[in-house]
Amino acid sequence: MTTETSTERIPITQAALARLRAVDPVVLALGFVFVVIAVLAPRQVPQSLAFTGRSLFEIFPYLALSVAIAAAAQATGSEKLIAKVFSGNKHRMIVFAALFGTLSPFCSCGVIPIIAGLLAAGVPLAPVMAFWVSSPLMDPEMFILSTATLGLHFTLGKTLAAFGLGLLAGFSTLAALRAGMFKNPLTDGVQKCCASSGCGDKKIDTVLWQFWREAPRMKRFNASLLETGWFLGKWLTLAFILESLMVSYIPASMIAEWLGGGAWWTIPAAVLVGVPAYMNGFAAIPLMQGLIDLGMAKGAAMAFMIGGGITSIPAAIAVFAMVRRQVFAWYVGLALVGSTAAGFLYQITV
Repeated sequence: MTTETSTERIPITQAALARLRAVDPVVLALGFVFVVIAVLAPRQVPQSLAFTGRSLFEIFPYLALSVAIAAAAQATGSEKLIAKVFSGNKHRMIVFAALFGTLSPFCSCGVIPIIAGLLAAGVPLAPVMAFWVSSPLMDPEMFILSTATLGLHFTLGKTLAAFGLGLLAGFSTLAALRAGMFKNPLTDGVQKCCASSGCGDKKIDTVLWQFWREAPRMKRFNASLLETGWFLGKWLTLAFILESLMVSYIPASMIAEWLGGGAWWTIPAAVLVGVPAYMNGFAAIPLMQGLIDLGMAKGAAMAFMIGGGITSIPAAIAVFAMVRRQVFAWYVGLALVGSTAAGFLYQITV
């Protein structure tokens, strides 16, 4: 009896493990995080759920629009045309992308689905990176609020830094591409979502803007819409859950204690804290004003706002899932180098 029971348990255990492996690892991570929160801090569960739901609601229009555009590009066959538009004079396109990014109203997380759509449509990485880095740093509303709180000099410095970092990111990425790097920037998961094979019954070589008139094109549109939306949505959900924990357990007073004072090392320290820490561009404005009033160097404040604006742990998680490791390391390196240089350059002007 004992032998038969033990032998019966082995297939059952193996089947359970096989089912567990079949579950999406991101879904497993979400479940694990919530179990840990429920055990260690049960009162945080409803707060994290509310924060995540609110954040997903706010970002949903950008996510839905970008995913739909990417899916439509696949269904119409226009992704090749889009790539051609961005494949003209690369230098001019990088300048335009950096300028457009400086003026666009996207945060570090909100810009991610747009970037995925651009790369999936075949847009070259160099102008995409210029837009990617500059976009979260400044927009018209933030310019007005920053001017009212931090002054016109600081706000103009941040605006120029956003444009300059976009140029740095674009032209350095272009040089890296010419050296043979970053040939396939997207991960296999994103490429699978946007691949032509498997989304239709026949190969689509021609452009048809009214793609809903043909069943294979509609099939491709629906497949791309669901797969890309699911891929980006699950990673952003995990990112926002972690963000809710950071907002709850890393108080602004702690940042003030670490970055107070005007020593030269506060600029690299501000970068090291700002890059991984979540800091919404609007929420950072009053915090930086308070830190400056406490004696924080304005260059350190600039470095913190730029480093935290380009990347953060929530945004980095989504980027890590979307692009290959080489591109991810490049993205983080640009944030570190660019924010440090911006901090020191601005410190010289004050």
